[in-house]
Amino acid sequence: MTSSDLFPKIPSPLPETSAAALEWPRLREAIAGRTFSPLGRAWVLALEPSADLAWIEEQQQRTEEMRKMLAGGGSFDFHGLFDPTTLLDQARIDGAALEGMEIASLLNVVERVAAWRNVIDPPANGARYHWPGIAALSSPLVDYDFAPLLRMLRGKIEPDGSLNDDASPELRRIRRAMERQHRAIEESLRRSLRSLTEGGSTQDDLITIRGERFVIPVKAEFKRKVPGVVHGSSSSGQTVFVEPLETIEQNNELVRLLDEEQAEIHRILVAMTRALGENAAAIHLGTCILAEVEAHVARARFAETLNCVRPVFAANVAEAKYRGLSTSLRFGRDDVGVGVEREEGELSLMAARHPLLELRMRAEAHERGDEPKTPVPLTIVLPAATKQLIISGPNTGGKTVSLKTLGLLALMAQAGIPVPAEEATLPLFTSVYADIGDAQSIERNLSSFSAHVVNLDRISREATASSLVLLDELGSATDPEEGAALAVAVASHFLAAQVWCCITTHLTSLKVYAANHAGVLNAAVGFDQETLTPTYELRLGVPGASAGLNIAARLGLSPEIIAAARAQMTTQTADIGAFLDQLHDQLTAAGAEREALRRREQEIARQRVRLETEGRAEQKARTKELEVKLGSLIEDFAYQMRETVKAIDDKAAAQKIARDSAARLARLRREFSEQFNSTVVAHNTGADRNDPAAQPHVPKGIKVGDLVKLKSLGRQARVDRVVDAKTFEVSIGPMKMRASVDDIAAVESVKVVTPLEAARRRGNVTVATSNDPDYMSSEINVIGRTADEAHDEVERFLDRAFLTGLPRIRIVHGTGMGVLRRTLREFLRGHPHVTTVTEPPQNEGGQGATVVELRQ
Repeated sequence: MTSSDLFPKIPSPLPETSAAALEWPRLREAIAGRTFSPLGRAWVLALEPSADLAWIEEQQQRTEEMRKMLAGGGSFDFHGLFDPTTLLDQARIDGAALEGMEIASLLNVVERVAAWRNVIDPPANGARYHWPGIAALSSPLVDYDFAPLLRMLRGKIEPDGSLNDDASPELRRIRRAMERQHRAIEESLRRSLRSLTEGGSTQDDLITIRGERFVIPVKAEFKRKVPGVVHGSSSSGQTVFVEPLETIEQNNELVRLLDEEQAEIHRILVAMTRALGENAAAIHLGTCILAEVEAHVARARFAETLNCVRPVFAANVAEAKYRGLSTSLRFGRDDVGVGVEREEGELSLMAARHPLLELRMRAEAHERGDEPKTPVPLTIVLPAATKQLIISGPNTGGKTVSLKTLGLLALMAQAGIPVPAEEATLPLFTSVYADIGDAQSIERNLSSFSAHVVNLDRISREATASSLVLLDELGSATDPEEGAALAVAVASHFLAAQVWCCITTHLTSLKVYAANHAGVLNAAVGFDQETLTPTYELRLGVPGASAGLNIAARLGLSPEIIAAARAQMTTQTADIGAFLDQLHDQLTAAGAEREALRRREQEIARQRVRLETEGRAEQKARTKELEVKLGSLIEDFAYQMRETVKAIDDKAAAQKIARDSAARLARLRREFSEQFNSTVVAHNTGADRNDPAAQPHVPKGIKVGDLVKLKSLGRQARVDRVVDAKTFEVSIGPMKMRASVDDIAAVESVKVVTPLEAARRRGNVTVATSNDPDYMSSEINVIGRTADEAHDEVERFLDRAFLTGLPRIRIVHGTGMGVLRRTLREFLRGHPHVTTVTEPPQNEGGQGATVVELRQ
């Protein structure tokens, strides 16, 4: 249990981060300013980038989880957290007693730890968060119960560190006795004062304390008149402080009570200290956990302020590809410049901002009372197999800021801090080298150029393929030609070593080098030729013009000097500058045109959505109207059908027709509703498009013998012959004619006519049974009959059942010797009205009955 446990243990820390050049300490200070306790602040200030991907992802995950908790309105109080290691070590010493204030400070830590344990493992009705990373960090706390310790310590220590009367019953008793003794001593001394005041012997009418004993002030010349013990005199010597004889025993008792009080206080402090020592490991563990949790909360607040995102590491992307997982990472934008394809790469920063620059701009805007401002976002995308970026362009255009932004965001990402960007995909760097700014060293007797060369030599020897190298103004501070040659050589060295490298330059040779070498990408910071001011935008794929003369002119340099300088420029240099200016103008125009097209496409999409919405609403209204009309037609048809049935004279036939027609109409209504709804859905979704079977008005499957309704005559005809797919020969009574498929409105397949129906249709003859069909039984009992008698009765019953239209009958013949059963079943199997003869199950008669299915 040491203090070092309270601070981050960084696995695989980067041996080189160029922290000072990239302002990493300042960034940590900005994040640490969002903590509430000195312990959380110290944890953040000790944070360093790591090359351990598992640790980085763990830190990023936990910060993201705390960010979600804060966004959901969650909070936690971290005030009062400090390094308790020294006090806990003292508390573990047998018989030790911590001071009241020390115990109070430790109690505050215990309360914070216990509160966090309740957040991690809440009661059944408590709020529970989904944060696997934070839960894994805090899970060891679940094994400890701080409730007994809190009950022992809470409410017993005053803010000044003293124990209150509730610390123990004995302490309360002692203090009550001390209060009574105080009052008794005061009453005795006041009696003495009154008697002495009358004689003028007292200096002041008051009671005071000297050496924990109550005394009264007496004039020096009268001290012998007051029997008692003198406990000193005033500085002037005119007053002596006397303890009267009658209060000596009372003061002695008070001193004894004071000793008892101190002994009881010591006993309580020892007990409290012992309890803290027994729980020292749990308290220290909880403090370590809360220190990291507060650091994650601070990072979450920082990320929320700057709209940061969790970075993606190229190692994870490669692993996802290896496992066959799909990735939806975006690389590149349509407006980043020419020569950059939208393809996957290992380094991609979309709309990134320098965090310290953005914080400073926000603070300045707040001081002026303006709206918060942000830097111009930076987009850096290196396509696959590209590991070197050459940034050129005018001074004050943002080249160095771009360099620092890339380096600082890489350190942030590998320290488990979200980065200020819309999207971020980064390699896992094992070191970051930066040569930025004036490296002149007077102590080492180095000029700027010499210092840069020494630094470059070190970087070139140490950097590997997993290193990030940032070089500002490579090749400057010396002869331009020699500097250009050196710059190209250095860049070529890092390219051959496959080092991730970003270089800013004004040298034309480096721009040409980038254009002529695979794996190298040119980039330019923007410059407005009309206003002669930088735009701070980075365009990938093209080099930038330095525009030094234009900037000098904007800053007020003499026009004569500017003109003389332009005259000194070679024609080739001027042509290159003019060409780059024209190229950037064209890129600006192309970007504006793309933006206009994008806005137009968005407007067209909005109009299409609006028209589709209005069309669906109108279609829905028309469908509803059509459904109502069709429903009304069905109701009219049902009414007319009922009226027609009422006109039938044959009561039995009328009843059967009414019953059958009602059932059929209900079934047709249901089928029509289902077909109507499915047709509407198919039409709305386009499912019936190019599907001839889904066209409801085209009759299909017409065959000989079908009845068809002709639109031209409004009558029904019978199909006698199929001429071809679109022509049919039909007959209406004795009249024969040809009809096209377009003239056919509906098709009705002709059913097989039952003997009953045929008899009823033949010659307008009405066929009726002797019994009412609605009440005819479907069962006959022939038990006790001879075979001949049973044969005749069953035959007559079978004819009546067939004419009535019964689907099946049941014949009860009994078991007996089985003669009657065999005779009847042989007769039934050969009867023309019978389709099947079966024996029912045992619970319905078994061998004593026979079930007969009739033809329909």
